[in-house]
Amino acid sequence: METDSILSWTLQFETEIPDDIDELLVDGEKAVKAFKTIRDSAIFTSRRLIIRDSQGVTGKKVEVYSLPYASIDMWSTENAKGMFDISAEVELWTKVGHFKINLGRKVDVRAFDRLIASAVLR
Repeated sequence: METDSILSWTLQFETEIPDDIDELLVDGEKAVKAFKTIRDSAIFTSRRLIIRDSQGVTGKKVEVYSLPYASIDMWSTENAKGMFDISAEVELWTKVGHFKINLGRKVDVRAFDRLIASAVLR
C-alpha cells in the first residue's frame, strides 16, 4: 500500500505529554516525548510515533496516525546553519510511503535526529 501523497506535519516545540494519550497505548508501551503541532500533538512512544490531527472548524474530529518504528526504512534531517535558519526538515521513508516533518525553530534538529535513531535502531 502506497500513500497517494507525502503526508506532512509541523512540530512547533516540545510540550508536556498529553494526559489522555494512555488510552492509545498498548501494554508495555510508554510515552517518551511530545511536540506541539499546529492544531494538536505528536507523541513519541517506546514503540511508535503517534500524531493526532484535529480537523474541522471546531477541532472535535481527530484523526490519529500511528507509525511503528519498525516500518521506518530510512530518514534524513536537513537544516541550514545560520541566523536565517527558521526551520528544519525531517523526512521518513517507510514501508507504506514517504512522510515529511517540519521542525519549528524551537525544536533542536540534532536532538530530534537522536530521538528517531534511538527509537529505530533498537
